[in-house]
Amino acid sequence: MNARPILGMICCQRHVGTEYAQAVMERYLYGVSPHVDAIPLLIPSLPAFVDAETVAGRLDGLLLTGSPSNMQPHRYGEDIDDAPGPFDPNRDEMAMALADVMLKAGKPVFGICRGFQELNVHFGGTLRRDMADPARAFQHHSPDGVSFDAMFAHEHDVRLEEGGAILAAIGQADIKVNSVHYQGVDKLGADLRVEARAPDGVVEAFSSTARGGPVLAVQWHPEWKPEANENSRKLFGLMGRVLRGGAL
Repeated sequence: MNARPILGMICCQRHVGTEYAQAVMERYLYGVSPHVDAIPLLIPSLPAFVDAETVAGRLDGLLLTGSPSNMQPHRYGEDIDDAPGPFDPNRDEMAMALADVMLKAGKPVFGICRGFQELNVHFGGTLRRDMADPARAFQHHSPDGVSFDAMFAHEHDVRLEEGGAILAAIGQADIKVNSVHYQGVDKLGADLRVEARAPDGVVEAFSSTARGGPVLAVQWHPEWKPEANENSRKLFGLMGRVLRGGAL
């Protein structure tokens, strides 16, 4: 019997009572364990204590998870004071270091929401911060003040790109995805292939095999109730195959 692969999951800094903690939302664990069929291993975003190269040597793949925090704009070449937070600079540093080492080692890296944005920046892309601007004709986030369930119920169409790995896995070009992001891709990183776009042209998924290990990332949240969403389960199935050495 083959051992299940180990998929590292990067943590974020969270407040727990009066202290800080390193955490991953359990919905990522419940998404990965049964649907990717992998063992999740949490990686603290504490670069002073966690050596990326040592950790990467113990992983079969890496998932950069979503988070309420945003990347600091200087990471993608912008020096501004009014960028919306919260920020998690240790997460920024840990994600960039882990992605670099994993890809150079030929190991797969996956991204969801913030992780999707981190990978775009890692490949030299930039981010836009206006995705929830009420003046936008197309909204990528639910209205403020709604319940958590209502926030994740906000959805829109995406078109999966012809010839892409996600289209091959899901089997239909037009799907609906949840949408809860305030930031998104502005300039697409070099060597990234677009896998999906929103109706307003915003990139919603990409892939790459150009820099060693395979990359697959989405802006939406397939980990949100995948038991009720066949397309999310198919996407996780694709991740599971790539994690086991399958072609992207």
